[in-house]
Amino acid sequence: MKKILYFFLMVLGRLTFVSCGEKESSGISSSATETPSESKGFIIHYYRSDATYDPWCLWLWENGKEGAIYQFNGEDNYGAYYIADWAAFSPGLEDSKLGFIVRKVTEWTKDYDQDRFFEFKNYDYDSNGYYNIYLKSGEGTIYTTATNEVNDMINSCTITYDKTTSNLILNFKTNKEFSGYEIYSGSIKIGDSTVLDTNVVSQSAKELNYSLGSEMPDLSQKLSVKVTFKDSKKTIEKVCNVASIYRTELFDNLYTYDGQLGAIYSREKTIFRVWSPVSSAIKLRIYDVGTPKTASIGGTTVAFTDGSDDYTEYNMTKGEKGTWEYTISGDIEGKYYTYVVTNSNFTNEEIVDPYAKSTGINGLRGMVVDFSKTNPDGWDDVKLNGSSYQGLVVYETHIADVTSSDTWNGTKENQKTFVGFYEAGTMYQGVTTGFDHIKELGVNAVQIIPFFDASNDERLETRTFNWGYNPLNYNSLDGIYSKNPYDGYEKIKEFKNLVQAYSNAGINIIMDVVYNHVNGLDRSNFDVLMPNYYFRYNGDTPSNGSGCGNETASEMPMFRKFMIDSTEFWASEYKIGGFRFDLMGLHDIETMNKITSNLHTNVDKNITVYGEPWAGGSAGYPTNYLAMQSNMTQYEGFGCFNDQMRDALIKGGLCAASEKGWITGTTKNNDTDKIVSGITGKVLSYISTHETEKCVNYVTCHDNYTLYDRIKAAGITDEETIEKMAMLAQSVVLTSQGVKFMLAGEEFLRTKGGNSNSYNASYAVNELDYSLKIKNSAIFENYKKLIALHNSTDLFSKSSEECKLINVSVNSDTNLIVYELEDTINNRVYKIVHSNGYTTSQTNVVDLEGYTLYLDTLNTNNLVLSSNTVINSYQTIIAYKNK
Repeated sequence: MKKILYFFLMVLGRLTFVSCGEKESSGISSSATETPSESKGFIIHYYRSDATYDPWCLWLWENGKEGAIYQFNGEDNYGAYYIADWAAFSPGLEDSKLGFIVRKVTEWTKDYDQDRFFEFKNYDYDSNGYYNIYLKSGEGTIYTTATNEVNDMINSCTITYDKTTSNLILNFKTNKEFSGYEIYSGSIKIGDSTVLDTNVVSQSAKELNYSLGSEMPDLSQKLSVKVTFKDSKKTIEKVCNVASIYRTELFDNLYTYDGQLGAIYSREKTIFRVWSPVSSAIKLRIYDVGTPKTASIGGTTVAFTDGSDDYTEYNMTKGEKGTWEYTISGDIEGKYYTYVVTNSNFTNEEIVDPYAKSTGINGLRGMVVDFSKTNPDGWDDVKLNGSSYQGLVVYETHIADVTSSDTWNGTKENQKTFVGFYEAGTMYQGVTTGFDHIKELGVNAVQIIPFFDASNDERLETRTFNWGYNPLNYNSLDGIYSKNPYDGYEKIKEFKNLVQAYSNAGINIIMDVVYNHVNGLDRSNFDVLMPNYYFRYNGDTPSNGSGCGNETASEMPMFRKFMIDSTEFWASEYKIGGFRFDLMGLHDIETMNKITSNLHTNVDKNITVYGEPWAGGSAGYPTNYLAMQSNMTQYEGFGCFNDQMRDALIKGGLCAASEKGWITGTTKNNDTDKIVSGITGKVLSYISTHETEKCVNYVTCHDNYTLYDRIKAAGITDEETIEKMAMLAQSVVLTSQGVKFMLAGEEFLRTKGGNSNSYNASYAVNELDYSLKIKNSAIFENYKKLIALHNSTDLFSKSSEECKLINVSVNSDTNLIVYELEDTINNRVYKIVHSNGYTTSQTNVVDLEGYTLYLDTLNTNNLVLSSNTVINSYQTIIAYKNK
């Protein structure tokens, strides 16, 4: 998912914008002569020399949370401004920091490229109770007055590791000259400018480097500095960011743990083990039920009838490598549990174990699971279908989409659930629907949009549609798809039945995973246990390469371990056939290689791994180490989406809706090299090597438009032409090498009514409407024939070496694409022809003398193959002859 656009559009649908007012003073009228005892909010002032403010707005985000658009709501003599009271934001913002970007309202164009942050405690509010932020177009400085003054500030306080001396060095920098400093570990002073201190490595007017020695400091205590400024005599305190300590060999050697974490269950005992080197105390709470008496849902407190807050609490003991552990004797399966954490950043903060393998309602409590009780009859016989990477035809869908429509016609209470997803025997007016429809289509893999536990309201009576890219508990199923979301066992049983049903039909389940960010960094279980470890930062500020307010640090040993452990758990316990990584370009290549190797070595060699080779913003890690598309030659055993061929075919993704590609255009197209590369199993046309095991060819997925809607958005209105174009686009994909990937419903021209980002639209917008299968039956039959050809031959599952020999010709005058492939299974040669809407005076003809027609996507009446077979616009022809 290209997340920056995703969240931009998300916010457009969520916020009510405030229109700009006439010019007025931004000060609040007041007769007060003294600064009030409490602040009211903040004002962001913005100056442009051209005084053109209407196209511009603010993108604001609270520390570690998602961003949103806020329009300027007034103008004064300085420029435009946005004024806000604290009530418009989360409690505690004044004690934290606010991130902001000045950008255009209708597109992601920034006035100043870097993210900026305002830490309120470093500033004073005015006589009206408002903090003031003054910005100039194109400048990065945050001014505190309209006359371009800035407050005293500690710009940064970090810890680095000096390999030469093996010492840890505390460094702080200020924006103005300082006259004194004090350094603290907790409440204990460890450095002081009033004495001659031999630990001072270097000092200047605005910077200090101070040696903390070679021993690891007590990480359960805050390291902080108090700096007194020379001119103002003001003293400011700042807590040091110790995250750089975590990125040293010293820390890794002391604290990297390679053992088992989580609730380690047996009938004799359960060991609870969690990793948190920085904590001073962790308690284990055991609950009989997974439902609290009350919980906050979307900012509203909800009471649960059968909830209970009764628990038994145990003090955990600190063990090796920063782990905490407690063992309960006897069989406690089915109990629920949480951890209560205390460290320098949090006091008695209750969280769910990141390794929890099931949860109660809304993921509020982890569960102790005996998985032997969850296996359906015949579970041991469930196997992957064994298709090679190149042999997969993947059908992407959402659990609810398959059954949401009334045209599904299945059991009413099974709609939108795991159970409905595998309910057999459903039909609508003579055509199969749901599970039977997928089986009839013939695909051998189904990729499901995230079904791990997301930050959703799972109650059946209030659930709303959501794609699920807001991770909460990675190793637990989301109860929003369960018929009983209150029971952590029920959803496991339902999902295993789903996997078994699809496996029996020869279909692997591919899991969409979102390890690149969490729903909210602030008070997430990872960050409570280990503040500043699991996420990337730009200085003190969370990096936002996901576009969702945070990005995880896959390169950190314990998050790398978590990703490896998590994928192995899903693959081994649920017999998952593959993983699709959301924003895989944020993960480092070493981690992705290790995940893939572990799955193939320790679980099943046929597990498929691929992902999105891009990020949603600027990553907080060097790009040459990340699993970006440009680095794909370093992939080992996993692949990525080929957006190069997609954009050449239809100009999808972030292209403007009006742009036209090879399929949708009527003029000569110069992107055919990218189409040829995709056909022959390459993602990047400029790379000489063919690596079909790394190429996922597609034209549409859950992101952006459906194929029908994308073509229509390009200005094409004739329904017959739209149908021909859509069929041609998927024909190119389904006759290419590598993984063939399609969005559910394209086989009958699915529409979302023009919605290009339906992540939170209604169930009705996202449903599969099976009446379209009747209306577009000819297209559905074409899809069936294309997939059947794939499954009955080896035409489209060639090895990388075989792909080097494929000769694809592109007629420079007609844009006609022609290639031959050998079917060694049936001892035949196939010729495949694709024609778009580009026409010249020259007639499109192909020599098909002696061939037998297999498929004509236009179903042309009385078509006779000859040495001068006429090829029409928007047509795919597949013909064969025996060798």
